[in-house]
Amino acid sequence: MAIKLEKSWKEALKDEFKKPYFKDLSGFVHEQYKSSTVYPPAKQIFNALDSLPVDKVKVIIIGQDPYHGPYQAHGLSFSVPDGVRQPPSLQNIYKELESDIGVSRPASGNLERWVHEGVLLLNATLTVRAHQAGSHQNKGWEKFTDAVIHHLADTKTGLVFILWGNYAQKKGSFIDSAKHLVIKSAHPSPLSAYGGFFGSKPFSKTNEYLLAQKKPPINW
Repeated sequence: MAIKLEKSWKEALKDEFKKPYFKDLSGFVHEQYKSSTVYPPAKQIFNALDSLPVDKVKVIIIGQDPYHGPYQAHGLSFSVPDGVRQPPSLQNIYKELESDIGVSRPASGNLERWVHEGVLLLNATLTVRAHQAGSHQNKGWEKFTDAVIHHLADTKTGLVFILWGNYAQKKGSFIDSAKHLVIKSAHPSPLSAYGGFFGSKPFSKTNEYLLAQKKPPINW
C-alpha cells in the first residue's frame, strides 16, 4: 500500500508506518484490493488526512467504517460524493443541523465543505469490502487511527471531538476534556437517533467553544 500523504501528517505519523502492525495491514489491504471490490477507491483511502493539514484541524468527527455500497465511500466519515443519495445517518445529521443552527438541509451529501472549514472526518477503519460492513475491522486500522487521534489530543489544545455513539466514545475515551471539548451523544443512525442524538446540538456547541477559544467558528 503506497503511503501518499499530506506532508504534515506524513511527518506526524512516520513512526506508525515503521511498525509491524502497519506492514501487516498494508499487505492485507493490498491483497484485498487485488482480490475483491473494496471501498473507498484506493487513491482515497487517506482522503481525510490528505485534505486537511495537522495545523488546520479544529474539529474531529469520528466514524466507524466507510460506507460499503457502490459509489458511496470517498474517505470522509459520514460523507458521500455529489450526486449520491444521502444515507440515513447523514440525513439525520442534516436534520439536527437544521434544528440546531437553522442551516437548511443541503442537497448534496458531500461534506468536503466541512473539511475546508477545519473538520477532520475520520473513520476508525479506512477500508471495507463491498457489501460487508466491518469486514476490515481488527486488521490494524484502529491502531493507526488511534495514533491520529492521540497526536491531535496530545499535542494540541482547544480542539472539538464529536463522538457519536458508543463505538466513537470508546475510541475517544483517552481524550483529556480539560484540554479539549468532547461532545458525546447517541449515533445519528435511525436505530438510535431518537435516543439522544436529536436535540444534542453539536454544531452550536462546537461554535460556542471555538469562539471562546478565539478561533473562527465552523461555517456548517
